[in-house]
Amino acid sequence: MIRRISRASRVPGLIALAFVLSGCSNAGTGQGYSFAWYILSPWEERGQSNLAFLIQGFWATVSISTLATLISMTVGLLVALMGISGRRWLFVISRIYVEGFRSIPLLVMILWVYYGLPILTGVQFGVFLTGLICLAVSDSAFTSEIFRSGLQSIKKGQGDAARSLGLSSLQTMRLVILPQVIRAVLPALGNQYVYVLKMSSLVSVIGFQELTRRANELTLTEFRPLEIYTFLVLEYLVLILLVSWGVRVMERRMGSGMHGRD
Repeated sequence: MIRRISRASRVPGLIALAFVLSGCSNAGTGQGYSFAWYILSPWEERGQSNLAFLIQGFWATVSISTLATLISMTVGLLVALMGISGRRWLFVISRIYVEGFRSIPLLVMILWVYYGLPILTGVQFGVFLTGLICLAVSDSAFTSEIFRSGLQSIKKGQGDAARSLGLSSLQTMRLVILPQVIRAVLPALGNQYVYVLKMSSLVSVIGFQELTRRANELTLTEFRPLEIYTFLVLEYLVLILLVSWGVRVMERRMGSGMHGRD
């Protein structure tokens, strides 16, 4: 495992080296661009200040993405349960919810909630809360379909067997069905978390100080978009690699995909 981690950690370094070498090879050519990687140098005071400003966006990105994913999973599970229930009206509500919010682009939703909703209702959400609501609602439409497929993959006989042992419907769902569903859909949920991490960059359009917003602001003061956005790419690459590794560890420990089908 340590060997795998060390190999994965080499990727950002190799990419950074490639960018630096490409900058050295193009410096002074007819392209008319003089590379200035020193603005992000950890050995210079200016670079240290810029790096600290950019890296501080990690907490904002991770916090809003993690909270949005947790809310999304909760709402998505409820919508999925409504979708597989035997009651027609619950099924219709679940389909309207899924198809409606799945069809709205996230950026459009963020702009409408932040700028349009106050005009209609007089209620103005803050930047963080707006981003959290939009990320959670948008992602829950996809998460509900993941849970629905997981729930439908469990054989009906398992629920019947649990109830024959005296378990209530709620106990059967909590103790028998859901543990198997979570093991089955964990890889897909991990992919959704990665998706939310990347989509959180869209909240920067309303001023949320996450990774992308900080890179945009530093570009306006340093006038070095190539260097700063290259570092932004590396930040997201490192973050997504770490999350992907964590998801794979959880998959191995939980034995995802090995849920009972008998």
